[in-house]
Amino acid sequence: MWRLKIAAEAGDGPHLFSTNNYVGRQIWEFDANSGSPEEREEVDRARQNFSLNRSCFKASADLLWRMQFLREKKFKQKIPQVIIENAEEITYEDARAALRRGVLYFAALQADDGHWPAENSGSMFFNAPFFISLYITGHLEKIFTPEHRKEFIRYLYNHQNDDGGWGIHVEGHSVMFCTVLNYICLRIFGMDQESVCARARKWIIDHGGAAYTPLFGKIWLSVLGVYDWSGCKPMPPEFWMLPLSSPFNGGTVWIYLRDIFMAVSYLYGKKFVATPTPLIAQLREELYPQPYNKIKWSQARNLCAKEDLYYPQSFLQDMFWKSVHVFSENLLNQWPLNKLLRQRALRKTMEIIHYHDESTRYITGGCVQKPFHMLACWVDDPDGDYFKKHLARVSDFIWIGEDGLKIQVRIN
Repeated sequence: MWRLKIAAEAGDGPHLFSTNNYVGRQIWEFDANSGSPEEREEVDRARQNFSLNRSCFKASADLLWRMQFLREKKFKQKIPQVIIENAEEITYEDARAALRRGVLYFAALQADDGHWPAENSGSMFFNAPFFISLYITGHLEKIFTPEHRKEFIRYLYNHQNDDGGWGIHVEGHSVMFCTVLNYICLRIFGMDQESVCARARKWIIDHGGAAYTPLFGKIWLSVLGVYDWSGCKPMPPEFWMLPLSSPFNGGTVWIYLRDIFMAVSYLYGKKFVATPTPLIAQLREELYPQPYNKIKWSQARNLCAKEDLYYPQSFLQDMFWKSVHVFSENLLNQWPLNKLLRQRALRKTMEIIHYHDESTRYITGGCVQKPFHMLACWVDDPDGDYFKKHLARVSDFIWIGEDGLKIQVRIN
């Protein structure tokens, strides 16, 4: 059975550090020998009920940790439920009893360190970057056990739309971004093309192929080696060398965007691509309606599926990105600038990444940034402590519900 561990109980290690004894930390661990037959049956029943009703209730009720906490504290509701009939007047005593009943229940759900655990997820693109980055670095099996994989496949099955795709969130219509990334994850986890993947692949091909993935997805496809960097909008690391007096500099960018862009620009500046594997070669054939070597990447740069396109790119934006591309690719990548300026920019960018990672205890600003930073640190030094500290914090983002395994948006 899965069990939620809190704060220091979740464990320590040489690459973990905290200033508050890990208050608020929550880690899920699997123990094959834990739980009575009745408890396991209760968990299985919760999972089955969610799967049977997934078309009606998209979000989980977070039952697994609730059942665990209430069981460990031997909770029994002592205050009888208040029942109010239609048109019946609600008295002060009724309201007070209902409030006390709720307070008693939530007091039992409070963790020993004072916080209330809960799922903080819902978007269908949070999981894939973690799996892709760990697959590239060769640490996927170290972090995600067969039980983890089983729960993730359960999650994708429960939230797959009737047309075969996945939405931007659990209640959304199918989009290319999430369908492509989740399809890749299923293939990474060993699912064959004729399984649940078949419907997802059909959706992808019917909507033009992975070249119609938005920029964020194209970045992950590029580092994996199933898309070409030349088909991405430019993200030069030289941006981080601009002085603070400049109207455009890293200090003026919204932190969430800055957090992502600093690691992405490092990967873009390196033009990093994962070591080819048989699976990557297969994905190149599976994700596109035409042969991979026939794709014109410069034309794919601005492609985006209509299901993913919320705000069409304006003429001014087109001109801006074309100008940045000419400057970044035709100038900064040519000798001697590629040796003088680009290398300095990459070193500067990595310094900023390390500074930010240390200040956030390698949790970073959220689950979107985390795998980018982790992969960038691995590209810089595969055996370095920076990457190992990132690995130690991956489990902090994992959450298990009756609908399966999902990645938390943000953690404390």
